[in-house]
Amino acid sequence: MRITETKKITDFFGCYVFNDSVMKKYLTEDAYNELREVIDRDKVLEKDLASKVAEAMKEWSVELGATHYTHWFQPLTGTTAEKHDSFISVDKQGKISLEFTGSNLRKGEADASSFPSGGIRATFEARGYTAWDCSSPAFIKKSKDGSAVLCIPTAFCSYTGEALDKKTPLLKSMDAVSRQGVRLLKLLGVDARKVVANVGGEQEYFLIDKNDYDKRYDLEFTGRTLFGAMPPKGQEKNDQYYATIRDRVAGFMADLNEELWKLGIPAKTQHNEVAPAQHELAPIFCQANIATDQNQLIMETMKKVADNHGLACLLHEKPFAGINGSGKHANYSLSTDSGVNLLKPGSNPAENKVFLLFFLAVIAGVDEYYDLLRMSCSSLGNDCRLGGNEAPPSIISVFIGEDMQNLLDDIVEGHTIASATKQYINMGVNYVARPKRDTSDRNRTSPFAFTGNKFEFRMVGSSATLSTPTMVMNIMTAEMLSRIADRLEKADKKKLDKEILQTIKDLYQRHKRIIFNGNNYSHEWEREAHRRGLDAATNAVDAYDALTKEKNMEVFQKHGVLSIKEMESRRYIYIDNYIKSAKIEAETMLLMLNKQILPAALKWQYKLAKEITKVKEISPIYVYTSEKLLERVSDLIGDLSADMRRLKGAKESALAFRDMHKQAIVFRDRVLTLMAHLRDTSDKLEEIMPKDLWPFPTYADILFYE
Repeated sequence: MRITETKKITDFFGCYVFNDSVMKKYLTEDAYNELREVIDRDKVLEKDLASKVAEAMKEWSVELGATHYTHWFQPLTGTTAEKHDSFISVDKQGKISLEFTGSNLRKGEADASSFPSGGIRATFEARGYTAWDCSSPAFIKKSKDGSAVLCIPTAFCSYTGEALDKKTPLLKSMDAVSRQGVRLLKLLGVDARKVVANVGGEQEYFLIDKNDYDKRYDLEFTGRTLFGAMPPKGQEKNDQYYATIRDRVAGFMADLNEELWKLGIPAKTQHNEVAPAQHELAPIFCQANIATDQNQLIMETMKKVADNHGLACLLHEKPFAGINGSGKHANYSLSTDSGVNLLKPGSNPAENKVFLLFFLAVIAGVDEYYDLLRMSCSSLGNDCRLGGNEAPPSIISVFIGEDMQNLLDDIVEGHTIASATKQYINMGVNYVARPKRDTSDRNRTSPFAFTGNKFEFRMVGSSATLSTPTMVMNIMTAEMLSRIADRLEKADKKKLDKEILQTIKDLYQRHKRIIFNGNNYSHEWEREAHRRGLDAATNAVDAYDALTKEKNMEVFQKHGVLSIKEMESRRYIYIDNYIKSAKIEAETMLLMLNKQILPAALKWQYKLAKEITKVKEISPIYVYTSEKLLERVSDLIGDLSADMRRLKGAKESALAFRDMHKQAIVFRDRVLTLMAHLRDTSDKLEEIMPKDLWPFPTYADILFYE
C-alpha cells in the first residue's frame, strides 16, 4: 500500500531530507542560526559548526535506518557518483560506536584519476576531494530492500584545486550572477543582498515494457534503437498528447511521485507527451543548484521505479526514429533573496526599468555567447534530436513575442506607451470561464523563449544535467549585468534615469538580431539567420570548439567560473565522450547485424529458396512473385554485408588517428553516415520479413505495449 493511500502528501513530503524543519529539531538554536547564516549569507563554514551539524545529521539519519553515508557528487561523466562509508567506528578495546564527524561531513576523498579529467589528473595523480555544498540539503536514499544511505551533496575537485565536476562551476556562476545582479540593483535603488538563479527542468522520457528492452542490444548498450521500421501508426493523429494515462503508466507515476515527494522534490505536472509511450514530469522551480541535484535524482528514481513495474525508462534524446525525441526544457529566472522575480514585467513593463534591464541582459547574453549556449546542450544523442519533431533547430534565437517586441520598438522610437489592459478570450458560452490572454503566444520551434516571467531553453537533451546550460545562462547574464553596471556607475547621477533609458535602447538595438518570433524550422529563417551572422554549429563536435574561443575563455576567467585549463579539459572530455558513444553505437550495430539480423535473413532466404524449388516441381508459372521476393531479400543481404565491411573499416580508420578531434570528425562524417545507410537497408528488410522470423521486438511491439 502506498503512503499516499493512508496519509496526505503534506504528512510525508520531504521525510528523507535534512531540511529546515529537521535542522531546527536536531540542532540547537544557535547552531541552526549559524548554519542559516552560512547558507543564506555566504558565511564561512567553521569547523565547530560542521561538527554540530554532522552529529545532528547522524542522529536523524540513523533514526531513519541509515547505516552508511556518502559524499554524493556529479563528476564529468554526466551522472552522479557515490562511495559509501558506514558510521561504524572501533576503539582500541574493540568497542563499536557510531561516528560521523565534522571532518567527515566537510571533506571526502575520491580517486580523481578514475573520473574524466581531460588531462588534469594522470593515473599516478589520484587524489581528489569532495567538499560539502551546504546550500543543497542532504537526503536519504532507500533501496528496495530497505537499506538506507545518508547522501551529502558535494563539489568535486582535484588535488591542485581544479574543478572535476559539474557542480563547482555552477556554484561559481551563481555567485557571479548574484554579484553583478546586486551591483546593478543597488544602482537602481533596489535593496537586495543576493540575486538567485532559479531553474525548473521539464523532464521528458519514454516508458516501454522491460521484456522488450531486454531483447534489444541497442537499447541496453546505447539507450536508443539503432534499427526499427516505423509502424503504420506513429504520432500522426496526436492522440497520445494529454490523453488518458493508462493504468500501468499511472501506477508508475503514482509510485514515482511518492518517492520524489519523500525526497523533497516538488513533482508537480505529469502527462502523456506527443509520441506514443512518451511522457513528461515537471517539478516546481527552485534554486539552480538544488534543481540540478533534484533532476539527477528524478532521472535515477524514474529508472528504479520503472523497473519495479516491469518497465524500462528511456532518457535518450532520440530513442526512436521518426517520432518526437525527448528534451529537458530548462526554465530560467532570476529573483532577489526576498523573492521578487526580476524577469516579471509587471502591470506596466515600459516603466519597469529593473525588468527591462534584466530582460535585455539575458537577451544580450544569448546574442553575445550563443555559441556557448549551443555547446551547453551538445551531445551525440542530442544531435539525433535537434531540428525537427518539435525539437528546436541548431540556430540559436530568442522568442519574445510581438507584444514585447512592439514595446521595445516603441521605447526606441520614443513613443508614449499606455499601460496594457487585461484581455480575455470569449469562448462564446456564458457559463464557460473566460481565460485571460497572455502577452504572447507560445513558439514551440524557438530554442530560447520568453514565456511571461522566465526564459525557457528548449534545446537541452533529456539525459543531460541541468548544470552546464544553467552555468552558461548565469555567466552570459552576469557579464551583461556587469557591462550595464559599469556604464551606469560612470553616469552623472543627476541624469541616471536618462542614461538607464538610453542603455535600454542601446541594448535592444545592438542585440535585436538574436530576436526571432517566427517559424524556426523554415528555410527563410535559415537564410535570414545567416544574413544576421547567426551561423551556429550543427553538430556537437563543432559546438565544443566554443570552449576554447578566446572571448569565451575571457568571460569565464573574468567571473572566476572556469580557468583556461578547466575549459580545455572539458572540451577534451566532451569530444572523448562523443567518440566513445559513437564507437559503442557502431559496434552494437555490427553485433546486432552479425548475431541477429543476418542469421534471421539468411534463414528466411534459405526457406524461400527451398519453397520455390518445391513449387517449381508442381507448376513453374506460379513462382514469379516468390522469385522476385527472394531476389529482393538477397539484394538486401548483399547490401548489408558490403556496408558492414565499410562500417568496420570506417571505425578502424577513425581510431587510427592519434588526434581526438580528427577521430570525432571521422565518426561524425563517415561512421554515422554509414550507420544511417545500414539502418535504412535493415529497416527495408524488416518491412518484408515475416514477424516470427524478425529477431527482436519491432517499433509496433515496443511503442504500443499493453
